[in-house]
Amino acid sequence: MPQITVDYSDQLADVLDRRAFALELHPLTAGIISTGVDRCKTRFRRVETVVADGAPGHAVVHVEVAILAGRTAETVKELSRAVLELLDKHTASATGMVVHTSVEVRDLTAAYSKSN
Repeated sequence: MPQITVDYSDQLADVLDRRAFALELHPLTAGIISTGVDRCKTRFRRVETVVADGAPGHAVVHVEVAILAGRTAETVKELSRAVLELLDKHTASATGMVVHTSVEVRDLTAAYSKSN
């Protein structure tokens, strides 16, 4: 925990430096929700996306941050805003396209379990 998933449009494969993004995302997330960087795990999924009428020049990046319940609404909003800012920084070099970015911070359910 946190479990982070990043879905990104195929056309961003050469634009989004996934490792660099994750290495900035982990300490940012850990600092805001008061956990250890060593607990952060991120996986990336390259996906085919269609925006609006399917016209070219659009890409999508959606980040889901799943955390243990108990954080305040203010903390969740702070994390969401910070991740979105970081995401915008890491997609700024995507010239010639509109990058639609979004973040969802959600609580892990009671069904969550893990093993090291």
